[in-house]
Amino acid sequence: MKTQLWNEEDIARLGLVIGQNVSGGELIELVGDVGAGKTTLTRSIARGMDIEGPIQSPTFTISNRYDARDGLLLAHYDFYRLDEAGIMAEEIDEVLDDDKTVTVIEWAGVVNAGLPADRLIISFETESETTRKLNFTTGGPISNALKETIT
Repeated sequence: MKTQLWNEEDIARLGLVIGQNVSGGELIELVGDVGAGKTTLTRSIARGMDIEGPIQSPTFTISNRYDARDGLLLAHYDFYRLDEAGIMAEEIDEVLDDDKTVTVIEWAGVVNAGLPADRLIISFETESETTRKLNFTTGGPISNALKETIT
């Protein structure tokens, strides 16, 4: 399914809906060029999970974790600067085993082989400076359920 999103506010609204509908155990992979809107979406997912305060892109720190509503945790990873997973592969395995954690990964290529098929992949295509086309791909019951809440 593809959805045309016209501006940053549309992406933010989508993230808010995602964040309001997660219950833990979800894995969301964000695919797209630099500046496509991946971090904007993640910030809004965090807001939907009732996370307050600044949500920073972990481009340099690789990962950030945020306490959320109902004892949930948002784990946000950005592997843009990594050539290989290294110790991060172990951390990802631990996080994915926690059913109270919602995991968002940008630039997942270095850990892709270790990721479960059951994840929501949101691919961003830049149509213009202000327009993005999103493609949603799922791989199992958890990601299918999440996709149903946003489409």
